[in-house]
Amino acid sequence: MTRNKYRTHNCGELRINNVGEVVTLSGWVNSVRKLGGLTFVTLRDHFGITQLLVNEEDVPSKESVISVTGKVLERESKNPKMPTGDIEVEVQKMEVLGACKNALPFEISDAQNTKEDLRLKYRYLDLRNQENHERIVLRSKLLQFVRNYMHTNNFMEVQTPILTASSPEGARDFLVPSRLNPGKFYALPQAPQQFKQLLMMSGFDNYFQIAPCFRDEDARADRSPGEFYQMDMEMSFATQEDVFAVIEDLMGKIFAEFADKKLEPKFERMKFSDAMRDYCSDKPDLRNPLKVIDLTDILSGSEFSVFKGKTIKCLKAKCDKTRKFYDEMTKFIQDNEGKGLCWFKYNDNELSGSAVKFLSEKEIADLKNTTEVENGDSLFIIADEEPKAIRLISTLRNKLGVELELLDDKDFRFVWIVDFPFYELDDDGKIEFSHNPFSMPQGGLDDLLNKNPLDIYAFQYDLVLNGVELLSGAVRNHSPEIMLKAFEIAGYDESVVYNKFPALFNAFSYGAPPHAGCAFGFDRLLMFLCGTTIIRDVIAFPLNKNAQDLMMSAPSTVTEKQLKDVHIKLDVDN
Repeated sequence: MTRNKYRTHNCGELRINNVGEVVTLSGWVNSVRKLGGLTFVTLRDHFGITQLLVNEEDVPSKESVISVTGKVLERESKNPKMPTGDIEVEVQKMEVLGACKNALPFEISDAQNTKEDLRLKYRYLDLRNQENHERIVLRSKLLQFVRNYMHTNNFMEVQTPILTASSPEGARDFLVPSRLNPGKFYALPQAPQQFKQLLMMSGFDNYFQIAPCFRDEDARADRSPGEFYQMDMEMSFATQEDVFAVIEDLMGKIFAEFADKKLEPKFERMKFSDAMRDYCSDKPDLRNPLKVIDLTDILSGSEFSVFKGKTIKCLKAKCDKTRKFYDEMTKFIQDNEGKGLCWFKYNDNELSGSAVKFLSEKEIADLKNTTEVENGDSLFIIADEEPKAIRLISTLRNKLGVELELLDDKDFRFVWIVDFPFYELDDDGKIEFSHNPFSMPQGGLDDLLNKNPLDIYAFQYDLVLNGVELLSGAVRNHSPEIMLKAFEIAGYDESVVYNKFPALFNAFSYGAPPHAGCAFGFDRLLMFLCGTTIIRDVIAFPLNKNAQDLMMSAPSTVTEKQLKDVHIKLDVDN
C-alpha cells in the first residue's frame, strides 16, 4: 500500500516484530472502552483492526475517521482472535479527519439484525460491517479469478452493448426511449445472447464476458430485481461436452480456492425426464435423499374423493413426529395454493394417518407394496391436477429436506440436467418451444421433418447446484433451414424469424460455425461461496424487494422537459 502522511501501516498489518516502532494509522473508530484511567479504542480500516491506547479523555464518537501516530507496544492481554492481537499502539497524536456528527441509524456491528430496508437506505454504513465488507471483497477476488482462468484458457473478453433492441422472448424488458428517434425505444439486454453468437459469426473463437443483464421481474431470495451479472461464454466448433469440460474445471478450481472444497472432476448428468420422474423438478437438490413415488396408477381409481381422478405423488421419509408437525406440513401445502396433504405413519407394521379409513384393504396393501414402507417411515401424499401436484410435491420435498435436517450446508452437489424436450404443449394443446428456440435439435433437420415434435430433444443443459439453477446453456442452432423449420413447427412463419431476429438470421446465411455456450449466475455462485441465501447480500448496492434503490431514491420522477426531450407523455393515475 502507499505510505503517506495518513498512514505508514494499515490496521491489519502490525505484528509483534513491529514493537518499538512509531507508526501512523488512519481509519474508523470501531469501539471505545474505558477501563479505569485508560481508554482503549479499536481502529478499523479496509484491512483489519488495531487496538489503540489513548490517554486523551475526549475520544471522537464511534465511526468518526481519525489519524493517529504512536508507538507500538506489546499487549499485556493478547487477543488470539485478532491478527493484530499481540500489539497495541500508544497514541501520541490524534487528528480527526471526518467526524461522525449524526446518531447512527443502527449499530454497525449489529447490521445483520437490522431491517433490510434500513440497511439498504444506509448501505454505505451497512458495508462497514465486517461480514458484509468481506462479501464484497470476495466478489472482487472471484471476478479476478474467473477472468484470469478464462484468459489463461484462450477465451477473449468482449463487452457487448447495453443499449439494444427489445426481444420478444424471455422476461419483461427495461425500455429506454430514444431522443433522436421519436417513438422508438432501446431495451437493456436481458442477456448478450445474440451478440455472443454474432461474435462467433465474426470469426472470434472463444468469447467470455462478466456481463450485466437487466430483467424487469419480481425479486426472490436468489434473484435480484432489475440488474444482475452472469459469466457468459461461447465457443466455436464446440460440442456440449466441450462446454461441460470448461465449466467443470472452472468450478473445481473456484471451490478449491474459495471454499476449500474438492469437487468431483466430472459432474453427474441427469436426463430432464429422470429429474421430473424422481424429483418433480428440473433443479433437484441432490443433498436431499427423498425421491418422489408416483401413486397415480394405484390410487386415482379410488372412491376416496381426494384421490379419485387425480395425479398422486408421494414422499417417503424417516419421520415419527407429533400430530402438530403433520398439521404444519398440511398448512404449508395450503399456503402454497394446495388443497391439503394426506399423511400416513407406519409403526408396528400398521399404517395410521389422516385418510386410512377412506381406503380399501387392497388400496392400503398396494400403497405399502409400492412405497416399500418400513417401520418409522411417514408417507406424505399430494393429490391434485398434474401440474399442481408436480409443483407441490417438489415444494414439499424441499421443505422436508430442511425440517428433517437432511441437508448438509457444507456439501456442494452439482448435476447437469440434459436432454430437455425441444417442444411442449401449451394450455390450449398447441405446440410451443419448451426452453430455448435457438438451440439445436438433437437430430437436426431430419428429426424436425420426421419425428413427433414432442419426441424431439434439444442440446440444452442446465447446471444445478443444491437445488438452484446456476447455469443454462445450449449447442446453438447455426443453420437457417433448421431454424425456419423449428419455428414453423411452433406455429411461426418465416416473417417472424426475419423481423424479430434479422441480424442473427442473416449472419447464419453468410457461413456460420457450429457453436455452443452457456452463462452462469455470478451473483448466485457468490451466494454459495459466502454461505448466504439472500442474493442482495453479495451485491454492493442492490435494489430492495420492490426494485427500489432507497439510498439514491430511485426510481424517481423527472421533469416535464426531460420527458419532452424523449417524446414521452405520462398516463399515470395519481
